[in-house]
Amino acid sequence: MMPTDASREPRLWYLVPAAGVGSRMQADRPKQYLELSPGGCVLEATLATLKRALPEAGLCLVLGADDGYFSPSMVPWQDWLRADGGSERADSVLAGLDCLSRHAHDDDLVLVHDVARPCVRDADIHALVATARRSADGAILAAPASDTMKRAAPAGDSRPHGDEERAPSIAHTESRVGLWHAFTPQAFPLGLLRRALREALGENPALITDEASALEACGRAPVLVAAARDNLKITHPEDLAMARLLLAAREALPDSPRTSA
Repeated sequence: MMPTDASREPRLWYLVPAAGVGSRMQADRPKQYLELSPGGCVLEATLATLKRALPEAGLCLVLGADDGYFSPSMVPWQDWLRADGGSERADSVLAGLDCLSRHAHDDDLVLVHDVARPCVRDADIHALVATARRSADGAILAAPASDTMKRAAPAGDSRPHGDEERAPSIAHTESRVGLWHAFTPQAFPLGLLRRALREALGENPALITDEASALEACGRAPVLVAAARDNLKITHPEDLAMARLLLAAREALPDSPRTSA
């Protein structure tokens, strides 16, 4: 990895893992290649959003080694880095960080962003960068939980409901005080995130559900940056329709207010 140089301004980098297959979408191709707008797929929309928000940032895109859907024309950067993804998302992120380590410095700020989140707002990305630059432990976009949270009973305790299959029963209601929904981007210094993720994957990979969880496992406390709630992740078929509506509404009403806490 390139050493830290106190005389230089740390650079911004996006790291976008896009090697997943998105099986829950029940589609004929990975969800990042589903059409989101006429002539454009989810991956193209997400990268265009990121480029608009921080045109000065570099890009490392992590793709499947045998990805037959990708075309370089989908990337709005002239110069960018490509890394081959791993079997799990965390493995793909680490592969991207390893790739970046050959081109970037330890203190460069890396924004890891889900390719399936094309609706993130420019202003939220700017707020994230400003906060992460002031925090030794990095920062993530998030929103306070607002729905009532129910804990499901263990599968063996579920009760039959008429002729339907056994459906989960409620064990109890969880307090939502202090609970936040984690979004992306999540921003950390390259060296810190790479070390934390490598260490956490070596000790207990099942606990690593996002980049912040790797920092938490190392005793760090990333900052929560309140963000608009419409930064949805396309995971299920209905999410794709919602993302289309959100992006169309923003084109019609570019100054629409945020819907955060």
